[in-house]
Amino acid sequence: MTARHALVAVYADESCLGNGQTGQTPGGAGALVEYQMPDGSLRRFDLWLSEPDTTNNRMALRSVIDTFDAISRKGSTLSIRFTTDSRYIVDGMTQWVRGWRERGWKRKAGPVENVELWQAAVASLRAHEVEWRWVRGHAGHAQNEYANHLATRAAAAQDQSGGLVASVFDEWMAAQKAGSTGAPDPFPQSESFRPAPPL
Repeated sequence: MTARHALVAVYADESCLGNGQTGQTPGGAGALVEYQMPDGSLRRFDLWLSEPDTTNNRMALRSVIDTFDAISRKGSTLSIRFTTDSRYIVDGMTQWVRGWRERGWKRKAGPVENVELWQAAVASLRAHEVEWRWVRGHAGHAQNEYANHLATRAAAAQDQSGGLVASVFDEWMAAQKAGSTGAPDPFPQSESFRPAPPL
């Protein structure tokens, strides 16, 4: 299948300092958004956000909600490849959500954790077509490592970008130690786009 709309690549990650421990657990989420211009060059934007007391799963959902809200502001319908190291997001969006909705947003075993955020995440997709792609975290994937950098920095600083801002991905890549990250993923080709069935 070929992408039907303008293609956008998103690389997102989340962080929670002290996830699962007692006491406050500050968290952050980060996303790198790539657009390909008509001349083949890439335009990159960053987005990050934080919460003072949260979980990894909540921040993973916020990475979806806030990124889709930011890239949807002009009202365009897009083809989006969303890459994350969160199985919670990929499996949720491709497998779990349909069953939850059919059961009134309940699991067979009881209530859906973070149900309000799941509902907001599904609503944020709007009319876009989305390919959900999982990569292994902390494995040297350049854009995923950069999204992790944005997320952990936001968690520590407890700040946010307030939407999309010009990316410093190239400067970050130049500062990495040789061999610590691989070459960036090339921008996806329209012909290789494989969207999930619409929700």
